[in-house]
Amino acid sequence: MSAFLDLLRNRRSIRRYTDEPIDKGVRSRLEEALLRSPTSKNKEPWTFTFVDDPEHIAALSKCKPHGASLLAGAALAVVVSAEAGISDVWVEDCSIATILLQLTAQDLGLGSCWVQVRRRQHQDGRSAGEHVKEAIGLPDSQKVLSIVALGHPAHERQGRAADDLKWGQIRRS
Repeated sequence: MSAFLDLLRNRRSIRRYTDEPIDKGVRSRLEEALLRSPTSKNKEPWTFTFVDDPEHIAALSKCKPHGASLLAGAALAVVVSAEAGISDVWVEDCSIATILLQLTAQDLGLGSCWVQVRRRQHQDGRSAGEHVKEAIGLPDSQKVLSIVALGHPAHERQGRAADDLKWGQIRRS
């Protein structure tokens, strides 16, 4: 059986974490995985900001009214952003990197959860991306796609059973 397929079978979004910090060697592997992510025309328009300061993570957890509060319990948050002018497919490039980060985290025994930022609003009427840029000092030229919460899982979650998959969404012609 494929180790990669097993990884996919067992991956779930994890929203609660222990207080255990993420070791520097593990962080280095996460960084490497991001930088090995494929991009259109190898343009690499992205920036990956690793945030482990609890105050900054708390600020990120307030970037939108719903779906970001889980960040407050994470040991590490990775903000995925890009210089949109470098590539017209920056969203796709950053999305690929985001999921590779999550799969690498799973492989290293960490839990993760994708927090969508692009096209989301902060409660004060600004975009969630503007709030994120202000919270961590990203330049205005950056466009924020997502934040990935990372940490040691506080609980185990089983992968979805094959019977629960929506096999009807596969078409053959």
